[in-house]
Amino acid sequence: MRKRDGVTLWPVYFDSLRTRREGRRLPKKLCIPSPNIGVIEGALKNLGLKYEVFPDASHPRLPWAKSGFIIVKRNGRSKGRILRKVAAELVKSRT
Repeated sequence: MRKRDGVTLWPVYFDSLRTRREGRRLPKKLCIPSPNIGVIEGALKNLGLKYEVFPDASHPRLPWAKSGFIIVKRNGRSKGRILRKVAAELVKSRT
């Protein structure tokens, strides 16, 4: 189910309570504790990005936790750039 024109975002990428080995992709200062796909979806709406939600999936490193994931349309942006934009929006919305 790989989509070439999209980037997959898992909540664990933005979780400040997880280690890099457990799946976190960003520095802790850009992350928030225990995000869910609802919070990430709100950040994507604020950024005006197109996305698709898959709520009943589990991350490969955490197969027991059904956290879901979101596929964001790439539109020429790299995965790293999208991750940082979403993370900045999450941190901004938490303060």
